[in-house]
Amino acid sequence: QVQLMESGGGSVQAGGSLKLSCAASSSRNIFGIAKMGWYRQAPGKQRELVAMMWKRGNTEYGDSVLGRFVISRDNSKNTADLQMNSLKAEDTAVYFCVAERLVDEDGFRDYWGQGTQVTVFI
Repeated sequence: QVQLMESGGGSVQAGGSLKLSCAASSSRNIFGIAKMGWYRQAPGKQRELVAMMWKRGNTEYGDSVLGRFVISRDNSKNTADLQMNSLKAEDTAVYFCVAERLVDEDGFRDYWGQGTQVTVFI
């Protein structure tokens, strides 16, 4: 069974930085993950893209975080990190790690983490 373990959430003052990490693990061999990254959901709002990275390194960023957040991946370890800089109060949300098209011995599917809270206070 595949699990996505998220870490690094917490509270930070506006203007500060946080780093989120996500690791995919499984009792079976993971052969690859097409896209890996982060979405977020603030109270009363829809879930939105934060940042995703393709296996080959292409990236996608939400407009609101472009220039402030940086995503990275280690394909050999099935991990993804999100460096969040110049944080704003509106970045407050639950951040979800996503592994899209994760391929293992059972086939492929998408997986979501449980979410980690990020709170930015003024």
